[in-house]
Amino acid sequence: MSIISSTSPTASSTATLSQRLTAAIGASILGVCLVYFAGFSHIEAVHNAAHDTRHSAAFPCH
Repeated sequence: MSIISSTSPTASSTATLSQRLTAAIGASILGVCLVYFAGFSHIEAVHNAAHDTRHSAAFPCH
């Protein structure tokens, strides 16, 4: 039988507002860069990999 004390450390962590905001802004910048890279890339393999998805989302690629 194991006994768990109420003073044991928990695995939960709380991020401050500035940390969450920094993570959200970083993720947004990364996402925009990926969309524009795939959308306007002249590399044929990248273009073909995302071609159907872009057309279904009405993203101009030609």
